[in-house]
Amino acid sequence: MAQRRLVVVGGDAAGMSAASRARRLKDREQLEVVAFERGRFASYSACGIPYWTGGVVDGPGALVARTPEEHRERGVDLRMLTEVTELDLPGQRVRARDLTSGRETWHGFDDLVLATGARPVRPPLEGVDAPGVYGVQTLDDGKALLDGLERTTGRRAVVIGAGYIGVEMAEALVRRGFAVTVVERAAQPMATLDPDMGALVREAMCGMGVEVVTGTAVTGVVTGGDGRVAAVATEDGEHPADVVVLGLGVRPETTLARAAGLPLGESGGLLTDLAMRVRGQGNVWAGGDCVEVLDLVSGRTRHIALGTHANKHGQVIGTNVGGGYATFPGVVGTAVSKVCDLEIARTGLLEEQATAMGLRFVTATVESTSRAGYYPQASPMTVKMLAERRTGRLLGVQIVGREGAAKRVDVAAVALTARMTVDQMTALDLGYAPPFSPVWDPVLVAARKASASVATG
Repeated sequence: MAQRRLVVVGGDAAGMSAASRARRLKDREQLEVVAFERGRFASYSACGIPYWTGGVVDGPGALVARTPEEHRERGVDLRMLTEVTELDLPGQRVRARDLTSGRETWHGFDDLVLATGARPVRPPLEGVDAPGVYGVQTLDDGKALLDGLERTTGRRAVVIGAGYIGVEMAEALVRRGFAVTVVERAAQPMATLDPDMGALVREAMCGMGVEVVTGTAVTGVVTGGDGRVAAVATEDGEHPADVVVLGLGVRPETTLARAAGLPLGESGGLLTDLAMRVRGQGNVWAGGDCVEVLDLVSGRTRHIALGTHANKHGQVIGTNVGGGYATFPGVVGTAVSKVCDLEIARTGLLEEQATAMGLRFVTATVESTSRAGYYPQASPMTVKMLAERRTGRLLGVQIVGREGAAKRVDVAAVALTARMTVDQMTALDLGYAPPFSPVWDPVLVAARKASASVATG
């Protein structure tokens, strides 16, 4: 059998999972695996960057799952500091540039994996590229931020955006001893929650000493006489800053794919079939933060940048390239985060999303505790649940609380995947003991209340 060549563009979760899985299924005589990564790190946890920044974990080495040398020992020819600049799909080749020497070369492929990840949203604002302004997406970004914090003499930080990245970086900067202001255009932080739940996050952040400024848009970054950032300007005034962190989320990095004419979705992510093969292509695959995936609740494609999905995409791709068969059925939109001791979780649809789909639904919000009320250190939590009015089908769950709150969302994620009704959820046989839960778990209390609303509505 003639040797085939797999070329992987991107050396993080999806790309290296695909490369490693294909390598395990095919020996070196059957399959050559070449991967290109433009950065200095491969197979790392970007999700750990805020905790590295905050001094909770060591880095960058602790965030690397497998080094380039380890990949090479396992038969993957991983070439670092090498950027793919062009895809020639009809010719089945890619152009790669060595970022150290500047030399460009063409490389042929039999199968191509695009795992180009995502890029931080960097708005076209005056001063946004000034020294002292940082985006956070890669370990290189994290190192640049930490180096900048070490050089900064002032202790005022402004985070632009109050989504997952924004609130996590706010915590990291608080831990570093900075006075932190978070500026958010929406009415409440965490637009991934309904506003009433986002208000709980705001209240908790303010209680931690973070200034939360909402309902105003950033209009520019003000620089001082030395050219460095000095303040963030908004529609309502200026906020002094020695450091600015962009926490506006990410967009799929699909520049190469767009130039090659590959199909993109509404958010700009690559569209694939269930096998993670790019639609309309026989030998081009894509996974990770550069793709859109099927939302099992809404039935539409969404861009969700999470390492859990990226690793699964890579496993599916590697299995298929290696001669096996695997599919990625979709997601329900589960995510968890924290800011200091506050835990935040969501899965499924928000009210705004359900309304946009034309669904009629009921909501149920309950306040409960993480343990039996009489047990020491029982902490409060708020659970909000959405259910379809006619059928009682679970549509979404949001949870805000202290220790023991966030991972309860996994129960709801399973229920959403199984298309359970809230009435069916009330009968779930969940684990109980006073140190872990009240007799009625908070998620089941919310399901009971939602079920009663469905029955009367």
